[in-house]
Amino acid sequence: MQIDMKQPILDKNDRLAAENRALFAEKKVFVLNILASPGSGKTSTILATIEALRDEFNIAVIEGDIASSVDSEKIKAQGIAAVQINTGGACHLESDMIKRAISVLDLDNLDLILLENVGNLVCPTDFDLGENAKVMILSVPEGDDKPLKYPGIFQVAQAIVLNKIDTMPVFDFDQDAFTEHVKQLNPTAPIFPLSATNGAGVEAWASWLAERVRALR
Repeated sequence: MQIDMKQPILDKNDRLAAENRALFAEKKVFVLNILASPGSGKTSTILATIEALRDEFNIAVIEGDIASSVDSEKIKAQGIAAVQINTGGACHLESDMIKRAISVLDLDNLDLILLENVGNLVCPTDFDLGENAKVMILSVPEGDDKPLKYPGIFQVAQAIVLNKIDTMPVFDFDQDAFTEHVKQLNPTAPIFPLSATNGAGVEAWASWLAERVRALR
């Protein structure tokens, strides 16, 4: 006899995700689920996004990591509310974790929640958290072949951020090939090449996100 545990877990997760989504809609808060591998620049991209949008929107961050509070402390140092979730080994965030995290946030006074998922290119794709959109961050040093190796995460993303473009002279990254691979998997997802550390390309990415946050008002 074979017992499939995945479906009951996903069923529970999806039920709680629906509750999260309903609450976000009621409060008119846009929630962005950020997916990427470790070292892709998730936190630096979040910081650059905050800098670009903080004058218009009230922003909070939920940080997901297996351990430590390093990233959430960086966010708090910028005067932004941040909640740390430590999964203790789990390779993804789940909707019940988000439900607990948002209970300590003032949703009535927020416009945007940036949710940094655990660094992983596989597990987080299966778990709905109640977010409005998923975005995938890939850094140039990871290589242009990642859409071929991890298609699922590119398929579920509403947008792709190509980070660390300032390192292209150092790494053998074929941007045209990468774009072609992504478009075959997800024809409608825009790709935003940027450098979170020097600010190149951040404005276009932030404009795309701001348009969606404004739409909830």
